[in-house]
Amino acid sequence: MLRTFETIAFAPSQTEEAQKAAAELTAIYGNADPEAADVIVALGGDGFMLQTLHKTMNSGKLVYGMNRGSVGFLMNRYSTENLRERLENAVENAFRPLEMQTRDSEGQTFSALAINEVYLFRQSYQAAKLKITVDGRVRLEELICDGILLSTPAGSTAYNLSAHGPILPLEAPLLALTPVSPFRPRRWRGALLPNKVTVEIEILETDKRPVNAVADHVEVKSVVSVRIAESEEMTARILSDPDYSWSDRILAEQFSN
Repeated sequence: MLRTFETIAFAPSQTEEAQKAAAELTAIYGNADPEAADVIVALGGDGFMLQTLHKTMNSGKLVYGMNRGSVGFLMNRYSTENLRERLENAVENAFRPLEMQTRDSEGQTFSALAINEVYLFRQSYQAAKLKITVDGRVRLEELICDGILLSTPAGSTAYNLSAHGPILPLEAPLLALTPVSPFRPRRWRGALLPNKVTVEIEILETDKRPVNAVADHVEVKSVVSVRIAESEEMTARILSDPDYSWSDRILAEQFSN
């Protein structure tokens, strides 16, 4: 049975291109209040799509993106034609984000969610020195590197791929733990982990080698420890065209040059 979308809310980014698209689409389909709309159509790039998914998490709202940005990997192709039909035939993906819990040098704690990845990176000219524990077992006593990230399948084609991490199929119950410029152990290239594990990262020599932590677009400075696990409560829901699904896009990346 096809979904029906009587009311649509358009959420554009601040760019001129996105604002123009919102005006064009509103003239054709109207523009409902986001709280009452059947679906939210995000207009912009990948960063704006992540922001929209964060805002709508656990709201029950479906988000359909159309690219009015640059790369647009998370977005569908832009068109003003047959939007309701596209929405009704779209493929839904629901997934749980990572939850990052940090403690900083002053003992303050902070939590944030990541749809793409949690990333730790050095704050100064000194390389970071990290201790990595998975489900309570120390796996690396000492990793010297520029940084490390834990990526979801959804984020595996983003910064994880740039850091030479593996691309994960969207349906895979895995996370990619990928180092950035590892110095010691020099040959370590990361690990594939079950998505139900808890990863704890302790920053060693924090005064000499300060480290920041980022969950998508939220940054915490001067962390001393970071705990990362898949959220048990939060869910994001995204729609993609059946001939351009998220799963297909991720699979295609594995065969691209």
